[in-house]
Amino acid sequence: MTDETRGGYTAYAYLPEQEYRPLPMAAQVGRVPEAARAWPEPVEARAAALREAAPVISVHDHLSARPLRPADFAAYRRSGREVTPYEGLAGCGVDVFFDGGPAAVSMIRSHAPFDWDDTLSDLGMRLADWAHQDLVSPVLRAGDVARVREDGQVGVVLTLESCSPVGNDLDRLDILFGLGVRLMGLVYSESNLLGSGLADVTDAGLTRLGRRAVRRMNDLGMIVDVSHAADATCLDAARTSAAPVVVTHAGARALWPTPRMKPDDVIRACADSGGYVGIEAAPHTTITADHPRHDLESVMRHVEYCVDLVGADHVALGPDTNFGDHTAWHREFAAMFGKDDGGPRTPPHEPVEYVAGCENPREATGNMLRWLLDHGYGSEDVAKIAGGNALRVMRQVWPR
Repeated sequence: MTDETRGGYTAYAYLPEQEYRPLPMAAQVGRVPEAARAWPEPVEARAAALREAAPVISVHDHLSARPLRPADFAAYRRSGREVTPYEGLAGCGVDVFFDGGPAAVSMIRSHAPFDWDDTLSDLGMRLADWAHQDLVSPVLRAGDVARVREDGQVGVVLTLESCSPVGNDLDRLDILFGLGVRLMGLVYSESNLLGSGLADVTDAGLTRLGRRAVRRMNDLGMIVDVSHAADATCLDAARTSAAPVVVTHAGARALWPTPRMKPDDVIRACADSGGYVGIEAAPHTTITADHPRHDLESVMRHVEYCVDLVGADHVALGPDTNFGDHTAWHREFAAMFGKDDGGPRTPPHEPVEYVAGCENPREATGNMLRWLLDHGYGSEDVAKIAGGNALRVMRQVWPR
């Protein structure tokens, strides 16, 4: 495949038609054209200069195309073939994505949360498809960031949002690392053998096994993520880890009081560990009381708050978006994923069909960094938030 055809590959195109018949998929570009945002020319020029000089890294997105029809969502997940959105990723302006990965796929496929066999199958299926194209390239070491930038590729860091597939066998962490997984969430909303999740009413912190898992991840060179962990579990992880602990996708609870957001002490603890908090934009998450309609503006209030709290050295962009109807996706699978949005405790807010300005991975990170430039943030701080902080943690944690 030549440079001229990059992005033109269709997922699983190596299979004959009788072996793979894809569902109708949502448009990867222009699905909701009215969400596009125009920026002043000086802002666009500064953004282009920043992208040329420094890496742009999304610390959490889902590089998945979604079916056009919500009625097909469950069948799509059960198929085990996650569709990488090559068209949407081509020329997207982001150098590296931490991909939220297939962590929840096995929930829907087997009705056993985070099944080990399904997790391995989902990882292998994506890697098999990526081996047949040259736009997307797995990122295994920090030095790969410079390589994909030079080659004009899109780097992808494989991650899992929960350690639940590991069970009580910590050697499975080594296996996942060997398959390319470089970041893992300890818990996804519902508690597991390692610690407590946001969806549960009690929070006992890290278990003894959880502490051992954190240390094993340190030894391997795998980043510890506490995005969906409960507060005491987050704090225990930051105290236990010998390496930076991160929140890849959340926001500030001081602005929007739901369990999905992080309180100040957790944000500070991750910053004190050398980590960062990535600000997300998944529908109906990073809202604020004075901006209850979720869009780019409300998302960026959370960025500003965290920069004021812990400094630009410890904030990143983790939009947590996908290519397709994210709001319908949440409606379809909310109960299965575990309710961590606060339920009846969630303040009143205006429902949206999509988050304007942060509709998908193609536009979210770019608009977030443009917003910072348009609101007086210096280029050095924006470069840190846009990718520099993530790269620093990669260099600290991963093997040389």
